[in-house]
Amino acid sequence: MRETELHLGEPPAVVNIGVGVHGVASRTDVFRLPALWQLHLYQYDAELTVDGTAHTIRPGRVSLVPPGTTVRYRYQGRSEHLYAHLRIAPAGPPRTVPVMQDAGPEFPMLSSLLLNAIAAAPGAPEHTRAEIWTALWRIARLTPPTATSRGPHPAVGTAIAHIEARLAAPLTIPEIARAAGISHNHLTRLFRAETGTTVVAYIRRRRLQRAHHLLRASTLSIPAVAASVGIPDLQAFNKACRRELGAPPRVLRGATS
Repeated sequence: MRETELHLGEPPAVVNIGVGVHGVASRTDVFRLPALWQLHLYQYDAELTVDGTAHTIRPGRVSLVPPGTTVRYRYQGRSEHLYAHLRIAPAGPPRTVPVMQDAGPEFPMLSSLLLNAIAAAPGAPEHTRAEIWTALWRIARLTPPTATSRGPHPAVGTAIAHIEARLAAPLTIPEIARAAGISHNHLTRLFRAETGTTVVAYIRRRRLQRAHHLLRASTLSIPAVAASVGIPDLQAFNKACRRELGAPPRVLRGATS
């Protein structure tokens, strides 16, 4: 096995976590966890065979093995690694992740996340889950997406990140194009091809989605909600809510104020 499908729609359940010490009593371990994922972060040389496929372990590598998989470790001597055994719910779209990867410059961050998770486990399991969830997201992004499961064009991804971080501020297409490192016209073409909508329509939709959430889930005043989504003109905000959400802000909130 060289790849597996990972779901990251919700935090994993961390069943066991710690520092594993191997290669002392025996140079070989063979085992299977029927219901749990295995996450390992390595700082030694060894060999790992996953359902018949051999993988070379080197310092700075990370492995993620799905449940029900037989693994065989061959150690060269005393070997310590950070590990976590997880239950991962099939929530969210699947992501194809190599079983074994070189963490490269991400290795120190992954080590920090796992060590924080280990330290928090006895008294703060929610903290442990958060640290491991973050580590899994970083592991899923170590390898560029394949052609069949690719994300948006890098420039479009950069443009969207720029928009999402600045929904409360004035936004112009030339400014967004500069942030994405491409021309105005190129961004317009790419954005429609990748998302099926225009940049302006995307901004409008995301502002109103955020406004809808704040109106329903917070006690922020309507003027504050309008300002927080970049539409400080209350008349314009009222019209936008009617047009995009089907009702004025007071109705969406569910009470007059």
